[in-house]
Amino acid sequence: MKKTIKIIFSSATAAILSFPVSALAQYTQPAGTNLPSNSIFKIIQGIMNWLLALVGIFGVIGFAIAGILYLTAAGDEDRINTAKKAMMYAIIGVIVALVGLVALKAAESMLGANSNF
Repeated sequence: MKKTIKIIFSSATAAILSFPVSALAQYTQPAGTNLPSNSIFKIIQGIMNWLLALVGIFGVIGFAIAGILYLTAAGDEDRINTAKKAMMYAIIGVIVALVGLVALKAAESMLGANSNF
């Protein structure tokens, strides 16, 4: 059992340590394929921007729904508490999206070729 855990742990460690290498690897486009010639870093950056935009949009929609729940509670304490919790979670979602965007831009400026960091 200990040997299996050791093998799994060492495999996971090796995989995690290889992520920076694969993120900075360059893809060369074969001739005549009309494929985009972006680096893996640019592809990951695009995916992260897309995901952060979705989190932000869902956070704003959740905030609006929580406001509607609060307005329609009509004095019911359970519904008011549910609306307050939903509003808190929506605000946390928007804050996470903004922090993620700031972290992504900081990583881009540190890892970019035209860095002034």
